[in-house]
Amino acid sequence: MHAASGDYLMDHFLIRFNKSRGQAGRGTVDHVWRVFQNKKEYLVKHVKINVPSQSERTDEDWNIACDGYLKLDRDTSTAIIVGEEP
Repeated sequence: MHAASGDYLMDHFLIRFNKSRGQAGRGTVDHVWRVFQNKKEYLVKHVKINVPSQSERTDEDWNIACDGYLKLDRDTSTAIIVGEEP
C-alpha cells in the first residue's frame, strides 16, 4: 500500500488476462480480467484504467501495472482504477 487518504488507500494494481475463465471458481467465460490488489484478486468482465500504466513482469506472467484507487461497478462487472479517491 502506498499512501493513505480518507477511507481509501492508494495501491499498486496488476491486471492480467484470466486464462482459466469459465472453470469452477474462476468466473464465467465473460470474466476475462484478473485484477490484483495486494493479495486480493477480483474477477471482472471489464477494466477501465484512468491513470498512467505500464507493463510489468511477475515471474512468468506479464501484467498491466498501475497505481491508483479501485472502484468496482458491480452492475457491469467493471474494475475502474482512478487517480483520486472515488
